[in-house]
Amino acid sequence: MSFSIRRLTRDDVDAYRAIRLEALTASPESYGTSAESFARRPLESLRRQMLAMAFFGAIDADGSLAGIVVYARDEGERETHRGWLLQVYVQPRLRGTGAALALMEAAVAHARTEVIQLHLMVGAHNAPAIRLYEKAGFRTYGTDPRCLYVNGRYIDEHMMVRFLDHEPAQQRGTTESDKSE
Repeated sequence: MSFSIRRLTRDDVDAYRAIRLEALTASPESYGTSAESFARRPLESLRRQMLAMAFFGAIDADGSLAGIVVYARDEGERETHRGWLLQVYVQPRLRGTGAALALMEAAVAHARTEVIQLHLMVGAHNAPAIRLYEKAGFRTYGTDPRCLYVNGRYIDEHMMVRFLDHEPAQQRGTTESDKSE
């Protein structure tokens, strides 16, 4: 299956809204927002958010939006070196095609122009997503217990980071002191 990756614009708001609702409905335990809450957001609010953050989409061969990832930079005075990847979702028909990794890499390439490290959070139960993020160079640095409460159960979330200013060996967790031992 073929696909392309591109940055989404305000003009993509309807397609973005549809796929985000699909993600929130299909995998409620994977996101901090409920489908019901998201559905109440006005389109203009979503358009403003699309201007404030970088939204990337996987576009299917038929031109439809089949995957998303969002990049946001931390705004705190002492945190502007950090960014976040959010809302990662790829429709089942595009899974296993490389689309998810391509989306991640597009967001990482954009982030490199602004930050030196990227963070994300993922449900500790979500092994396929964890494998994807590890393949994209992210490493777990902690777990936030009971981070989410969804459908009557608590969800632990792993916190992951990718240091964009390190060499590939360092991204795998090897430091200079490790090399000398």
